[in-house]
Amino acid sequence: MAQELSQKELDERVAILKRFRELLEQQRSKFKEYLTVLENQHGKIEAEDGDALAAHAELGNQIVKNIASLQKVIVPMQGLYQTKGRLADTNQSVALIQDELNLLREKVLVQNEKNRVLLQSKMGQVRAQLNSFSKLNPYFGSRSVYSERSATGNVISVSG
Repeated sequence: MAQELSQKELDERVAILKRFRELLEQQRSKFKEYLTVLENQHGKIEAEDGDALAAHAELGNQIVKNIASLQKVIVPMQGLYQTKGRLADTNQSVALIQDELNLLREKVLVQNEKNRVLLQSKMGQVRAQLNSFSKLNPYFGSRSVYSERSATGNVISVSG
């Protein structure tokens, strides 16, 4: 026995679906933006541009916060979408957006890992350079001319 949907229920389902699609599209856009930031950040790591790298990191953090905020809205909306029933003609577009989101998430994770490994490598190189600079210093390990060589007292005798 087929259940007829009232116009109100049908309108409600369409509204839920439209909102769900909008949220997924926004999240997809944010993931694309984040992937672009990570790819640019990779170049800044290689160029050892610390200021630009810090700016990219801050921008990346803001995008991640936006993605997390969107996700908090998407989860309940997805529950509504699933409980209210899917509409056959638009279900495929939602599935495609979700598949693309999953692919973008994977790309973001891969790029993030590449950046992390490259950054660790560059930091190791910088540490090695700093260590070599200190060893090239002719005063490395020698006592400062301004330090006292004789022991100083630490007890004061007050007699009156």
